[in-house]
Amino acid sequence: MDSVLIGIGAIVLVAILLVVFRVTTLVAVLKGSDKKRASSSNKVNAGLFMAFLIFGFGAFFWYSSTYYDNYTLPVASEHGVATDNLFWITMAVTGVVFFLTHVLLFWFAYRYQFSEKRSAVFYPDNGKLELIWTIVPAIVLSLLVFSGWRVWVDITEEAPQEAVEVELLGHQFAWLARYPGKDGQMGDFDYRMINTINNMRGLNYSDKSSLDDFMPTEIHLPKGQPVVFKIRSRDVLHSVFAPHFRLKMDAVPGMPTSFWFTPTKTTEEMKEETGNEDFRYEIACTEVCGRAHFSMRIYVVVHEPDEYKEWVEQQRPMIALDPSRVNLVPDNLVPYMLETIDFTEEERVGVDAVLAERGLIEGNGLDAQGPTAENEVAAPENEEKAIEEEEKPQ
Repeated sequence: MDSVLIGIGAIVLVAILLVVFRVTTLVAVLKGSDKKRASSSNKVNAGLFMAFLIFGFGAFFWYSSTYYDNYTLPVASEHGVATDNLFWITMAVTGVVFFLTHVLLFWFAYRYQFSEKRSAVFYPDNGKLELIWTIVPAIVLSLLVFSGWRVWVDITEEAPQEAVEVELLGHQFAWLARYPGKDGQMGDFDYRMINTINNMRGLNYSDKSSLDDFMPTEIHLPKGQPVVFKIRSRDVLHSVFAPHFRLKMDAVPGMPTSFWFTPTKTTEEMKEETGNEDFRYEIACTEVCGRAHFSMRIYVVVHEPDEYKEWVEQQRPMIALDPSRVNLVPDNLVPYMLETIDFTEEERVGVDAVLAERGLIEGNGLDAQGPTAENEVAAPENEEKAIEEEEKPQ
């Protein structure tokens, strides 16, 4: 409501000023003073310069102090502190220059308004002055750029070895997360293997490391431990934006990117700090990527390290939750899959059913011991026999 009243007030003020200006112009015409080189409107315009200066800076400082909390979110990462420091240093430097130059600009317009009694001073150039206003900004901007470059290099260089690895895949219109399984290795991917049935991420199940990867619907991170986001896109340009972590990185089709950081506050700590029991970290897309761009986000939960370990232990490989993915596993890796993944009884029933359809085991009961040396090659042998039968003359 306050914003509406302020807007209405501004419109009314502008309307009044326009009416006053028009009235003074008509009065000048009636008096015949409109033929003068400098009419009364000259002083009016000069006064408006000062009025605009005072009103503009007053509104700026009022808005900045009133709505400060709306544009300064709490920071929850180590590098976020450095990023905020850079922001405020840049704001201080540019703000001081902005203030001084605009005060001088509007003051000069008022102080040196046109007068028939005064002539302008001809001042063609000043080599020293031009040298100063060229060198000083160049030095200041170089220092600002160098400071930003150092922070950027720190967060985009190779992550520490102990960093938690999380893959973020953007597609219209959602984020898909993936974690390495118990082997600690993230499986390979290939865009040519993408399908909308059981491999939206294009995982390469010829890579052993892909077999135990798990894919939660939310991102979970440990407090105080480095985390590296490995970012890619399946279709168009997206952008990963996590404001509380001061994290932003584009997701570019065909060009994987990465960003590492260290969370410093758990979700529970942020709830207490903000006073919002419903607080949730989130990652949004800040690149207009289509009609449903507005809905493209994924929630993030930050735990204490022990709680994070418990959460990881509770996760199940995607291949266990979706037995249809077993069809993507090459025959020679099926024994390895059955040996390394601890399927539950219910999960094993689904896996055995798929393997039975492929002819790698007999039946689909829990007593099946997985492919043996004989039945591992049963399917290829059957295929060869079928080909030989087809090639025989009728």
